[in-house]
Amino acid sequence: MFIRPFAQRDQSCLIELTIETFRPFFEDSFRPLVGDALFTLQHGNWRDDYRKQVAELHNPHRHKYVAVAEIDGAIAGYVGWSVDPARRHGTIAILAIATEHRRAHAGTALCRHAFDEMRSLGAEMVEIGTGGDTFHAPARALYESLGCIQVPAAVYFRRL
Repeated sequence: MFIRPFAQRDQSCLIELTIETFRPFFEDSFRPLVGDALFTLQHGNWRDDYRKQVAELHNPHRHKYVAVAEIDGAIAGYVGWSVDPARRHGTIAILAIATEHRRAHAGTALCRHAFDEMRSLGAEMVEIGTGGDTFHAPARALYESLGCIQVPAAVYFRRL
């Protein structure tokens, strides 16, 4: 596996990878959980939301970075993070791994890479968020294996 900095030519591939990675969550998990009406209000444009988010992930002038993992010359996944130098705080914004490369330690390598980069930029702690549902269980296991501590949280939705 080769981890390299983001290049503009990666953007469309990363957008498609992100959409494919999180499609099962939105369509198979979240939509049935909250119903079509709330789903449409909250995440009805989730694909477009990712198109916008991924396009804005890498901006070193704003302390935002992306690293891409390649295996055999193909993109296997990526991680996006930011650093708040004043707070010495890093945040993993997104981690997406291609289906065929999951459970092969690509996520671990990308997170460790991001942690090292954050540390080099003065961060002393990192924050990573993920869901508490079944879809996100592998992400929780990964973060815990990296020494992260889960902070309990609850999020509720209700149609008005």
